[in-house]
Formats: sequence, structure tokens, C-alpha cells
Amino acid sequence: MSGARAAACHELLLRLAGRLPDELLWRMRDWLADGGQEVLASTLPRELLRHRAAITDDERELLETAVGSTHPLVDAVHPAAEPPPTQAEFEPGNGAVDTAALAVLAVVRGHPGCVELRQSWRGGQRIVLVIGAERPWELAGTLQRVMRAHGDRTPCVEVLPAHGERSSYHQAAIIGSRPLWRSATALVGA
Repeated sequence: MSGARAAACHELLLRLAGRLPDELLWRMRDWLADGGQEVLASTLPRELLRHRAAITDDERELLETAVGSTHPLVDAVHPAAEPPPTQAEFEPGNGAVDTAALAVLAVVRGHPGCVELRQSWRGGQRIVLVIGAERPWELAGTLQRVMRAHGDRTPCVEVLPAHGERSSYHQAAIIGSRPLWRSATALVGA
């Protein structure tokens, strides 16, 4: 998958967090990280229809870039004027850093462009938030594999751009999170 297509798909999957099931999102992010363009192109529009996930015009453009504008199901996906507000509630947890968090930290610290690592919990599910990264879809796939190796069956990894507008889901996740690490560059700029 080209860099532009992968970036569009990654951004769309970010926007769909909290709107599609975790089990589906982590699987699609894994396919994206492994270059599974064909699987994603056939699965993503179907799952949007199956879960009745309406998308905005901006999200439709991302979908067309990710799966191709000639895909027969793209036009069938329901339109939305704006994304729905999140119903998810997040909490920072007790502050304990376990081996899974340490393993994630080791990967994030070595990945170019990463600015910050945060951790949140949503109903017993760990949510890893990474701010900034080059080739974020690859980092998301790597971190998901690390978390699965540590026993998380449905890893929730959100690799967000360093700047820009955040969805209500990601705003709530950041507010209800704890920092695990910040780059020295981010600390100087703060």
C-alpha cells in the first residue's frame, strides 16, 4: 500500500475509534501495518455498513483514498453531517507500570517522531495513546503485537498526529490518561 493510501487508512481508522468494535479495529490496523491492502479494501466498507457507522464527507474522502473511489460499496456507506460524540469513559488507572507498558515504552522511545506516550483504561481495557510518529500505521501494528504478546487479546493502540484536531473519543482518552513518557524535544518545547 502506498504511503498516501496507508496514511489515509490510518487516519480513517483513528476517526472510527469508539464507533467500530475494538476487535475489528485492531485487526484492520494489523492488516494495514502488514500491507494487507486487498483485505482492508474488501473489509472496511462492509464493516462500516454492517455496524451502521455513518461517515462525514472528510471521512468518505479518506475511505475513497484508502480503498479506491471505484469500490462498489463506498457510495452505500451512510453519510453523517458530523461524527457522533463519544460515549466512552476513560480513567487513568492506578499508575502502576507493568511489563506490557514497559515493552510498549521501549518501542515508542526508539521510533522516530514520537513525542509522548500515555495510557488510559476504558472499562478494564488498556488504551495506549502515542502522540506523533513517522509511519504511524507501522508503529500501531508493532505496538499491538507487543501488547498481544503480553496477553491483551484486543489491543487498543491509538497513534495520533502531534498536531491537529482530535475526535471526541481521543480527547476523552487523553483527558482520562496518565503520561508514561515524553520526549526531551517535547519537554523543551513545553
